[in-house]
Amino acid sequence: MTAHATASIAISDTVALTGRSLKHVTRSLDTIITTTIMPIAFLLLFVFVFGGAIDIGSGPYVDYLLPGILIITIASGVSYTAYRVFLDLKGGMVERFQSMPIARSAVLWAHVFTSLVALAISVFVVIVVGVVMGFRPEASLMQWLGVVGILGVFALAMTWLAVLPGLVASTPDGAGAFAYPLIFLPFISSAFVPTESMPGPVRVFAEHQPVTSIVDALRNLLAGQPAGSDIWVALAWCVGILVIAYVASTAAYRRKLA
Repeated sequence: MTAHATASIAISDTVALTGRSLKHVTRSLDTIITTTIMPIAFLLLFVFVFGGAIDIGSGPYVDYLLPGILIITIASGVSYTAYRVFLDLKGGMVERFQSMPIARSAVLWAHVFTSLVALAISVFVVIVVGVVMGFRPEASLMQWLGVVGILGVFALAMTWLAVLPGLVASTPDGAGAFAYPLIFLPFISSAFVPTESMPGPVRVFAEHQPVTSIVDALRNLLAGQPAGSDIWVALAWCVGILVIAYVASTAAYRRKLA
């Protein structure tokens, strides 16, 4: 069989399995609702309760805050990816698929694409809520494409990172619990307050962890400002995490099948 034919079969199998996963998501929309409730609650809490006490300089606090909330939305959403992978593995679905003439890679990629669709819906809902609360982006078309690109690569990296605990966890709670550090990480970054206001060691960590560069790049792009080096640092972090997560997850998947 030629490489082209093999690739065509893998794509066809991935599309079919993605359709199966998306049907499960549409039948349990509470998963998408759950992943959007917490980010929206943070948005409401910090804008209407804490926002007046936080000094960010000029501009509405909702404009400053929303990029970090989008990161939290993605971080909380991928926990369900780990949970779905875990259920398929422990429920015997993966073994059933492998007994059929289905490309091995299609099983994981179907979960990844399903996660990206669900995350896109959650991110869109949070942005709409932000607009209702006063968020007014000034980004051009190219800057919006930059925002979508950064969020897309970040979501892809976090999704592949979520696949790994789904494969190696021994309980469903363990599969989803990996997302808690990801949700907490934006709080020690520039997502909620400027890093200049933080004490020494915390400030050093906040300025050199990936969320800060990603949030700063998104914030500048949405404000219609040049992203500068932040966009390249953000993409470097996202691509680096993506490569490591993909390699680790596919290696764990092969060991499970073996």
